[in-house]
Amino acid sequence: MRGQESTRPHGHGTRDELVAIYDRAKTIAVVGASGNESKPGHFIPRYLQSQGYRIVPVNPRGGTILGERAYRSLREVDVPVDVVDVFRPPSEAEAIVQDAAAIGASVVWFQPGTYSEEAVGLASDAGLMVVADRCMGETHGELGLGPGP
Repeated sequence: MRGQESTRPHGHGTRDELVAIYDRAKTIAVVGASGNESKPGHFIPRYLQSQGYRIVPVNPRGGTILGERAYRSLREVDVPVDVVDVFRPPSEAEAIVQDAAAIGASVVWFQPGTYSEEAVGLASDAGLMVVADRCMGETHGELGLGPGP
């Protein structure tokens, strides 16, 4: 996948590219995962978990979220990660991309309002597939892969 697919900022990935991400993904690290059920950082990963994906929560408080160990940082994650799903402010996006590349993720998925153009460029330069300004849960439903959150 690296170097063969173009970076698609602003969520303009083709249907086939998006479906391929879901097909290949087994483990999704959620940066900004929340234990608060009313926050998207909780209910979107909960939906993805219900669709068979392993969720690896990343939250500086640690603890347990969605029944999984929450890592304090992305670099602490000690299991293979396919997709990094971002629920943090754009000011953190570049650092998250650096961490995603460091742990060997293939895809960085920026939820709406979480990316910067600099981070998208950095991810592309690092050989990561990028989806930006789309909700990973809603897109799963829109593609007909599940009921949606």
